[in-house]
Amino acid sequence: MMANNEYLNRGESVLWTSMGIASFISFWYLMVTLDLVPKQFLPYPHEVLSKFIHLLTEPFSGFTLWTHIASSFLRFSYGFLLAALIGIPLGLLMALSKYANQLITPFFESIRFVAPIAWVPFAALWFGTGIGGPILVIFMGAFPPVLINTYRGAIHVDKKYLEAARMLGAKKFRLIAEVLFPASIPSIIAGLRISAGLGWQSLVGAELIVASSGVGYMMVKGQASIQTDIVMSGMIAIGLIGLLIDVLLRQAEKFAIHYKEI
Repeated sequence: MMANNEYLNRGESVLWTSMGIASFISFWYLMVTLDLVPKQFLPYPHEVLSKFIHLLTEPFSGFTLWTHIASSFLRFSYGFLLAALIGIPLGLLMALSKYANQLITPFFESIRFVAPIAWVPFAALWFGTGIGGPILVIFMGAFPPVLINTYRGAIHVDKKYLEAARMLGAKKFRLIAEVLFPASIPSIIAGLRISAGLGWQSLVGAELIVASSGVGYMMVKGQASIQTDIVMSGMIAIGLIGLLIDVLLRQAEKFAIHYKEI
C-alpha cells in the first residue's frame, strides 16, 4: 500500500495525506455533533488534544504523561534489545550450522506461534507488577521476527564467500562476524522493524495487566474512571512513539542498503 507513494511527488503526497487526516477528523466531529456516539465515550478531537497537552504537565495515576511514556519506553528498550541480542546470533548460527538449526528449530517453532499477549498471565505469576513481566512479554513478541529475518538473510549469502573465508582459515566465529553478519544486515534491520512494531504492541498489552506505570497502565486507569479523553490520549502517545521508532529503523534500513551497495 505504501509503495503507491513512489508515484506521487512530494507536494501530491502531502496533499493527499492532509486530505485523509482532514476527512477523518471531520467524520469524527460529525459523529459527536450528531450524537451518533455518546460524548462520554467519544469526546471532540479538540477535547482529546487538550487533555493530551494537559497530561504532559499534570500527573494522572501518579505520573505525568512524559513519565508514563518514559516508563513504557524503558521496558520496551530492554525487551527489544534482549530479543536482538539473542535472536541475531542465533539466526546466524542456525544458518551456518545444520546441527544448531536442528537443535534450535523445534523449540523455536513451539513458542513462536504463541501470541505475546498469551504470556501475560505467566508473566504476572512470575514477576507481578515488576519490570520483568513486561520485558518477558515484549521479548516474546519481538524475538521471532528478529531470528527469522536474520536466518533468511544469512542463508542467502553467496556460498563462495563462505568457502573463500574457510580456505583462508576462518573459524565459525569469524565466519559469522565477518561474512554472514555484514551480508545479512539489510535483512536483519527489516526484521528489527517488524520486531519493534510487535514488541511495542506487546508492551501495551502487558501494561494493561502487569504494570503500575506506563501508557497502558494510564489507559486502564482512564477506562476504569470512564475518562475516554485520557484513554484516547494514551492511544495517541502509543501511535506517535511507535511511528518514531519505525522512522528511525527505516532510516537505519536505508543506510544499511546504501552501505551494502557501496
